Amino acid sequence: MFGRKQSPAADEPLTPATDEHDPRSAKGRPTPSRREAEAARKSQLKIPKDPKAARKAARERERDDRTRSRAAMMAGDERYLPARDKGPARAFARDFVDSRFTVAEFFIFVAVSVLVLGFIRNPAVQSFVSIAFFAFTAVIAVDTFVLLFQLNRRAKAVFPDAAERKGITLYAVLRTLQLRRLRLPPPRVRRGGAPVPPKTKG
Repeated sequence: MFGRKQSPAADEPLTPATDEHDPRSAKGRPTPSRREAEAARKSQLKIPKDPKAARKAARERERDDRTRSRAAMMAGDERYLPARDKGPARAFARDFVDSRFTVAEFFIFVAVSVLVLGFIRNPAVQSFVSIAFFAFTAVIAVDTFVLLFQLNRRAKAVFPDAAERKGITLYAVLRTLQLRRLRLPPPRVRRGGAPVPPKTKG
């Protein structure tokens, strides 16, 4: 009858009242100012205050970015390819060229040989070098013409829209002039069309 009255909030946990418009209630701390946010961003990037050290750190970050981009490109990630190499039509042209033996990729060796032999002051040697060089150039022209004819015929079947095939002829010619092992992006197919097996570490 004379029992102790209980407070209506006795069974409820005690929580401080918060205002939903109070900037402290959202994150538990005041909203940082612009200056504080800028300082936090710089601290996350670990930018030194010394200008010389900051430039050195920026160069190191750029070098790391280039290394990662090159590794991704070598692995065939199209996101990191230069603009000239992007697109399914360019990939089709690369695979078409890489799947064939092209005489043009040895042009650089022949050109250097002709340059060196040109120092020999022998009319017979110079005459032979000239004839051999023109003959080799003619073989390159015929081989490249056949390759481009086949490439364009097959590309039209795969990419009926002419806009998609724009530029692949010159792109294929430039790739044929590169030595196979030095081509970038690296070949995805072997000569004959078989896929290049992935490289295994260790």
